[in-house]
Amino acid sequence: MDIHYFNYKYSFPLESGESLPGFRLAYTTRGTLNSDGSNVVWICHALTGNADPGDWWNGMVGPGKYFNPDTDFIVCANILGSCYGSTGPLSVNTTTGKPFYHDFPTITIRDMVEALDLLRQELGIDKIHTCIGGSVGGEQAVEWAILRPNLIENLVLIAVSAVASPWCIAFNEAQRMAIEADPTWIERRDDAGASGMKAARAMAMISYRNYDTYGFTQALDNNEQLDGYKAAGYQRYQGEKIADRFNAFTYWTLSKVMDSHNVGRNRGSILNALNQIKARALVVGIRSDLLFPIAEQQFLARHIPNAVYEEIDSLYGHDGFLIEFRPLGSILRKWMASATSDSNKMAEAVKK
Repeated sequence: MDIHYFNYKYSFPLESGESLPGFRLAYTTRGTLNSDGSNVVWICHALTGNADPGDWWNGMVGPGKYFNPDTDFIVCANILGSCYGSTGPLSVNTTTGKPFYHDFPTITIRDMVEALDLLRQELGIDKIHTCIGGSVGGEQAVEWAILRPNLIENLVLIAVSAVASPWCIAFNEAQRMAIEADPTWIERRDDAGASGMKAARAMAMISYRNYDTYGFTQALDNNEQLDGYKAAGYQRYQGEKIADRFNAFTYWTLSKVMDSHNVGRNRGSILNALNQIKARALVVGIRSDLLFPIAEQQFLARHIPNAVYEEIDSLYGHDGFLIEFRPLGSILRKWMASATSDSNKMAEAVKK
């Protein structure tokens, strides 16, 4: 999958009052935009995802899958602040000629979406048939639906909330404390804080999964063990895995972005913001999700004007949105079919 780049060469104001001296977004496209531009599927990725959904969501994206490049024009962009080709803390600050590192400005979900919208305009996309995201991807999707109410026709929000909860922020702060505890974190080098990030990711995995997940996948080898537990090894494995593909500066930045999520900020209230959404919406909760409990998705479905709520029963907690592609695909097919049915009924009513 070829990675493309969108370079915005102008000063980019941020919600914090700071600015970036331009930015780059890495993105991929699959399929072909049809003549009337009605087949755009925009996938928003989660915290440590990248611009290729076929890499991290291959159960949903690809030939013969639910999002099929034979019929859909699929777009996914690496978010601002990430490290997979888009401008982030390791990027060179053109003002100083050196990497940003700790000086990368404060960015928010809203800033990310403003950048995505500039890319959307660059690609000549006037409407998005389906915008979908889970977790931090869902935060982008719901923010975009509020920011541009006439852009998105079908909005799919999975395992997400209208505002970052104190519970979610506390998990993120504990992870940042682990990074801070790494004595290299204060250094201005690409691998600073790497050991702290490993511990941070191990903490995060506990919130992404749950008690039953670990009980099933990391059970004791035998009743005589005194060490060498699967669960312990799994935590260390996850730490090493993130260190191989990420950096502590990006991890820190994106966790702060996650904390900033609040659709109601400067919009009067959360309810007022959600009421501005014109897209037909599907909100999906995961029953075992500890990080974004289903009450948060139920709240979204109650307060987005044209929304329905569906639920997935998964062993895998919050990470279920990345794993349970069969039930998710089934829910999407049913929901999309109901739109066709409703349209047909309206057409028949007009004829009568």
